[in-house]
Amino acid sequence: MRKRPVLLAGVASLLLTTSPAVAAERVAEDNAAAEDGSAQSDITVTARRRAETAQSVPLAISVIGGDAIERTGAFNVNRLTQLAPTLQFYSSNPRNSAANIRGLGAPFGLTNDGIEQGVGIYVDDVYYSRAASSTFDFLDVKQLEVLRGPQGTLYGKNTTAGAINITSRAPTFELEGRGEVSFGNYGFKQAKLAVSGPLSENVAARLAVSTTGRNGTVYNTNSKVWTQSQDNIGLRGQLLWRASSLVDVTLAGDYNTQNPICCGTVYYGYGATQRATARQFPALAAALNYKPASTNPYDRVTDLDTELRAKNSTGGASAKVKWQVGKGTVTSITAWRFWNWDPSNDRDFTGLPITSLSQNPSKQNQFTQELRYGLSSRNLDLQIGAFAFNQSVHTTGTQQQGAAASVFLLSSAQITAACNASPATCANGSSGILNGLTAKNDIRLNNTSLALYSQASWKVTDRFTVQPGVRLNYDQKKGWYNSVVTNGAGTQVFTSSTNNALLSAQAGVLASQQFAPKFSDWNFSYDLTLSYRLADDIRAYATYSKTFKSGGINLNGVPSDANGNPLLAAATVKPESVQHLEAGVKSQFFNRKLTLNLSAFRTDIDNYQAQVTNGALGVLRGYLANAEKVRTEGVEIDSSFRLNDRFNVYGNAAYTDAKYRQFTTAPCPPELSGGTTVTGTQTPGVAGVAGALSPASCNISGQRLPGVSRWAYSWGGEYNLPAHLLGKDGEVYVGYDGSYRSAFSSNPSLSAYTWIHGYALHNIRAGYRVDQGIDVFGWVRNLTGTNYIELLTVASGNTGLIAAQLGDPRTYGATVKFQF
Repeated sequence: MRKRPVLLAGVASLLLTTSPAVAAERVAEDNAAAEDGSAQSDITVTARRRAETAQSVPLAISVIGGDAIERTGAFNVNRLTQLAPTLQFYSSNPRNSAANIRGLGAPFGLTNDGIEQGVGIYVDDVYYSRAASSTFDFLDVKQLEVLRGPQGTLYGKNTTAGAINITSRAPTFELEGRGEVSFGNYGFKQAKLAVSGPLSENVAARLAVSTTGRNGTVYNTNSKVWTQSQDNIGLRGQLLWRASSLVDVTLAGDYNTQNPICCGTVYYGYGATQRATARQFPALAAALNYKPASTNPYDRVTDLDTELRAKNSTGGASAKVKWQVGKGTVTSITAWRFWNWDPSNDRDFTGLPITSLSQNPSKQNQFTQELRYGLSSRNLDLQIGAFAFNQSVHTTGTQQQGAAASVFLLSSAQITAACNASPATCANGSSGILNGLTAKNDIRLNNTSLALYSQASWKVTDRFTVQPGVRLNYDQKKGWYNSVVTNGAGTQVFTSSTNNALLSAQAGVLASQQFAPKFSDWNFSYDLTLSYRLADDIRAYATYSKTFKSGGINLNGVPSDANGNPLLAAATVKPESVQHLEAGVKSQFFNRKLTLNLSAFRTDIDNYQAQVTNGALGVLRGYLANAEKVRTEGVEIDSSFRLNDRFNVYGNAAYTDAKYRQFTTAPCPPELSGGTTVTGTQTPGVAGVAGALSPASCNISGQRLPGVSRWAYSWGGEYNLPAHLLGKDGEVYVGYDGSYRSAFSSNPSLSAYTWIHGYALHNIRAGYRVDQGIDVFGWVRNLTGTNYIELLTVASGNTGLIAAQLGDPRTYGATVKFQF
């Protein structure tokens, strides 16, 4: 019953009201009304590598302009999810980040350098291979487009779930500038400045800089500091050289850095597992005289005892050449990017020294080269492209167990046996068994991808268009995984160390492993879109895509066989085979004042890349494998109504039903884990009953995919009145943006303990602005102070401990923007 008013509000707004960008603004070049003043121009997009109106593009696309991004406070991809209902973003820290569209993208709950992101992120035509880049502030953005569905025949890197296409503001040959300064509670400070102008008759430059700082929102009683802070700096420069009337050359470079106190969790609760009662969290905490800083997560208090560090920097340089050749255009984009990651995490989620050190710094370099030819004529639009990508990643890190690890992670029988085998180790108690157990990791990846792609739009008649596309792709991945585990005495620990009770107990927690996985494969994919203009402002389309997501390699460790050797069959992951169907209608009414777009989709995936565990193989950690079949299907509505220059509203809705059609060897939820693994004809015990037998794996066919809300809405609008202040004619305005997402699972397999309840967020703003001048406004985000969870995490060891990552509390502040 509590959900019903929120749902009805979202539906009602749809009846009145495309994306927030349509409601909030128009692209600068298209912002003027038609000559007769009766109609608004359409938003211009470049989703298909050519300028065209959003309503003429036969695909589901959300368009958000730079001013709308700034007004709504959506300064990174995570904030963007409140405006685009089908976009989900999950991040326990910048490295462990994933963007999903319609429930697809990257496996939920596991970071692995050896797999592809299903959602491509492009900034000025340059592919960003690391999801960490999406945690940085948007910098001098002109427009952002979220493309839903496969985009492999149009974009350089294959993307099976969709793409986020970001376009920066370009250098200008007239001097101009824009900036903003914001202040808010929690010590929030943000400043942005961009200046553009000519250096000569044929050379123009643009420079943009931004900085964001905010105190933390969760207090750590152990370190006496506030965590979840923000500390971002961004810099971007562009140089445009108009070499001739036919050739433009754009050089760009950027650098972004983050150094927050991040990313911590709070105690969320406990859920009974099948581990012995004495080895579950309540008993273990009592034995160690430990109490969480608070058992109410919304007190925003934690007691993590390991340093929290999330140093993150990324940047690069690119050269884009556009050359008019006859009736077509040749475009070359050459780019290099880097990413450096220096973390420190508390992976036991408590104030106890269980995992006392968890840090895996990583460095990446990537090179891309894209060459494409575009031709637009009266009856044919054509894009032909070639793309080359090389990525090298090197991760070196350390995980170390602390003094409380033995009690938390070992059974009493293991402790007794280990102490009997090595009395000196237990001279000062059992803590010596695992204390100092250290894994030093050396992980490497070289990833190469080559592709040829093409897409054509043939206007068979003035109303009917046929759009076929093809892609030929080659992928090669070479990896190296070497984890050297030593105990407190300096002895190396192997999985095969079963003849010594001490080493055997240690190997059950961390064990040395080394392997060199390889993967390579060719793939051919294609799509076909048919579109028909039913009336001047009504267009219907239908798409079929047969595509793929590249295979991968496991770089987080794999199960071992009976002899302690890594199972190399589990070191590689098959490509996903994707079949996608979509149909939609794009329409405008009342002289284009009302926009109403509808799309329905269904995507079937064979060999879906998912996180798995298998107790029968003695797995110590999650790894990637292929689920047999997955399907996601749903309906999306984007709508807006612009009555006049004074009043506009928008409403978006998405229904997504994403489930495993067949997944027979999935990881089990915590309530079916922790006990002795069944063998032979044994029957698993009852869920959540201490000491019961646990299944080796679980059949979760028919269950929902994690992280996906069935229902998601966004709605809002803006109203303004003319005003004359400080000798200037302007307007006073008030704006509102709301969003809602229904409950979703935060565990790879559905668990009664890890459902995140649905929640609604409300943001408001009010201010005064002068066109192309000053804009002063106040804002409140999460107006109602809604307590909500972004992510729940089940602690390792099957103790039943569950930790939470909290969403932001209510924040408020003021912003001053200016242009010249």
